[in-house]
Amino acid sequence: MLASLTSGASVASAARGGVVRPVAECADLVRSFAIPGTRAHVTRAEPVAAGAEAAHCAVLGYVEPRVRFHLKLPTTTYTGRYLQYGCGGYCGALVSPSFPDCGAEIGGLAVAATDDGHVAGGPVPSADGTWAADDQAARDDLAFRAPHVVSMAAKRLIEDFYGAPPSFSYFGGCSNGGREALLLAQRYPHDFDGIVAGAPVNYQSPLLVYQAWLARTNTGADGRPVLTADRLPALHDAVMRHCDHLDGLVDGQIDDPRRCDHDPAALRCPTGVDGPTCLTPAQVDVVRRLYAGPTDAHGRRLYPAGQERGSEPAWAGWVVPIPEFGGSSLATLLADDYLRYMGYPMGTPHSSLAEFEFTAREFARLGVEGARGNAMSLDLGEFRRAGGRLILWHGWGDQGVPPRGLLDYYARLARHDGGDVRRWARVFMVPGLQHCTGGTGLTAFDPFPALLAWVERGTAPDRVVAVGRNAAGEVVRTRPVFPYPLTARYDGTGSIDDAANFRPAPPARPTRDAVDWVGTYLHRVPGPVAP
Repeated sequence: MLASLTSGASVASAARGGVVRPVAECADLVRSFAIPGTRAHVTRAEPVAAGAEAAHCAVLGYVEPRVRFHLKLPTTTYTGRYLQYGCGGYCGALVSPSFPDCGAEIGGLAVAATDDGHVAGGPVPSADGTWAADDQAARDDLAFRAPHVVSMAAKRLIEDFYGAPPSFSYFGGCSNGGREALLLAQRYPHDFDGIVAGAPVNYQSPLLVYQAWLARTNTGADGRPVLTADRLPALHDAVMRHCDHLDGLVDGQIDDPRRCDHDPAALRCPTGVDGPTCLTPAQVDVVRRLYAGPTDAHGRRLYPAGQERGSEPAWAGWVVPIPEFGGSSLATLLADDYLRYMGYPMGTPHSSLAEFEFTAREFARLGVEGARGNAMSLDLGEFRRAGGRLILWHGWGDQGVPPRGLLDYYARLARHDGGDVRRWARVFMVPGLQHCTGGTGLTAFDPFPALLAWVERGTAPDRVVAVGRNAAGEVVRTRPVFPYPLTARYDGTGSIDDAANFRPAPPARPTRDAVDWVGTYLHRVPGPVAP
């Protein structure tokens, strides 16, 4: 990891923040080469002049059988650092990786992204699972293989282009990318020095049970949605009136939704009345079930959490169907394609959203294939011993991946680690932030600069500032987010939209984050997985 650089001059230059110049021509990277267990092929490498981005060599290629990647190698700003991005949903699209803004002190990073080994289609490509119906290799690429083999190929190309491999390697992702981040720390602990895992889908197969629960809970006997988008504003307003003040400020966000006990029955429509400012009895029942999360007939939890109070505005589209998704919801699309094409071992009986049974037996059946992609190992000892640093984060308003699931994992990780897990892994919970981005109050969170300081200077992050932007993109709020379980408390002076006016505070009462549910955690890393 940190000792992987072999060129002394390049190491010294990068450590001082100096620029590392290319030693090869961009076009010379077009070739094929072996990496452990497989081969990589560069199909295109072209120089790109400075403009909207820094000048760089744009490299396109694939790792066999068909894991496409896009690598950007700065030609005038590189300082010995590499950042690889995870992909969201079921992936299937090769996006152009962006250069992070790390400031003049850090300079430019080489960056890469991958499609995880398949091409998606359909109206919502990130929810398309049809490609996995009869292709185990493509399944494995998404489940665990693609990020690892791309990291090997990218580092080889970096070494060829600059004369030395990267001095520091980083991985960052949210949602499925957050799952990939945790999986890399667990299975491939020497690939990256620092990892950011946002809203991680580390309980991959259980989360698809959760998506099925969201979709089925909101589907009536007539096949139509029970809760509709027009009811969400009134529901959210009622929750905020009941709970916004609990953290000492009325600021449009709930710092810890676990303290909120708003009952949607308070919005039940009077007899003979129905309209967007109230909920029908059936809608009250749906909202309660969404908050509660999935259980079987015996009351056993099939996921460690449900929807959080305060997340209601983001239910439109994810839980509640909208025209933009063809009158469907993202939970419906994700769950149905997973159950039909991805979730069960090839050659065994599959299910569908309409047929799925919320039982421990069916949960276990999904776990057979799901174990390939679930990142549920608590054994990150090799990553820690190699000097790795891990930042986990989640928005408290996440409508797609319940945030308490991350706290359940972190509590168990801390217990398994046996020491102060915060020495190498920290969690940040962002009030009001929805799934990866957007939200009420706070809309964006970027801990990557804090990760660089932790890895390279040993400065553990004691706060990361989240921002809130208005519709015009202007920053209208900044708020510090402190390592969990600390929360931000207003010091009583100045604007409540200025991060400088907040201090860390311990939780109002001790937290109990481990949840009793049917999921199984691994106490040893899965065996080595060949590329």
